[in-house]
Amino acid sequence: MSHHDPGAADPLSLHGVVPPTVTAFDADESVDYEGTAAHARFVVDRGAHGVFPLGTNGEFPLLSGTERDRVVEAVVDEIGGEVPVIAGVGAPSTYRTVAHAEHAESVDADGIVVVTPYYYPLDHEGAIEHYRRVAEAVSVPVYIYHIPSKTGNELSLETLSALAEIDTIAGVKDSSKDVPWLAQAIDANPDLTFLAGSDSLVFTGLEVGCSGAVSAVANVFPELVVDCYEAYDAGDEDRARELQSTIFQVRNALKTGGAYMSGVKTALRMRDFDAGPLRSPLRLKDDGSAQEMREQLEELDLAGL
Repeated sequence: MSHHDPGAADPLSLHGVVPPTVTAFDADESVDYEGTAAHARFVVDRGAHGVFPLGTNGEFPLLSGTERDRVVEAVVDEIGGEVPVIAGVGAPSTYRTVAHAEHAESVDADGIVVVTPYYYPLDHEGAIEHYRRVAEAVSVPVYIYHIPSKTGNELSLETLSALAEIDTIAGVKDSSKDVPWLAQAIDANPDLTFLAGSDSLVFTGLEVGCSGAVSAVANVFPELVVDCYEAYDAGDEDRARELQSTIFQVRNALKTGGAYMSGVKTALRMRDFDAGPLRSPLRLKDDGSAQEMREQLEELDLAGL
């Protein structure tokens, strides 16, 4: 079994299951801050080891700057001090990213997650300059969020190793699904904490040296993903592998009808948690897909259903 402790450069020692919590909306698509905080509470009460508001599942690109700042405040007010709250602050510009980072620190977020800039191409020098300026603006730990499929920007292993030299860079959330990249990144940067960013790689990520996972499935079924992590942590790889199979089945069910994120909010309703709609053009599943998803999930005999 591979070593999967958090990195020495990570003052939060992030590990375990860190759900990318949802942003709740009212029927008119305005942000429901109380519901947003309640979702963070929902996952923490069910064993999550940390929370990550304003990740992909938090619909951050669809929110205004003010809305994003208020979401961070709402989640920190609810959860702060219980488990680490790492707030998504990334924006296409360094200027806006720094502003969100400073705000997150000012309201006592424990760390910040900085997605690589998106839309415009990013080169090696641009990446280093961006992360250096953000890291220098705050004293909380900074986690790099690598998701090339959504941002259009991939970090080379060489660029990542240069970023690791920056003082407060504490870790990486990798959603590239590129296992060779992840394994080499972990080998080359032993002081950083790595979190696997895909539900398809919770077990595999731990095997190659991640200390935990950012899991969308854990937004709905935190117990399942926490059980997988804890089985692995206890040395029971067979059980962890079995639970990863179930996570795959949940993930496939959530993708019924195509949209993973709509699956998360639609499935939460099966657990009597209503986070409202998604913000358009994203939308909840239609009745047919929702019913098909429900049938697939009910067959799995999951905790909480």
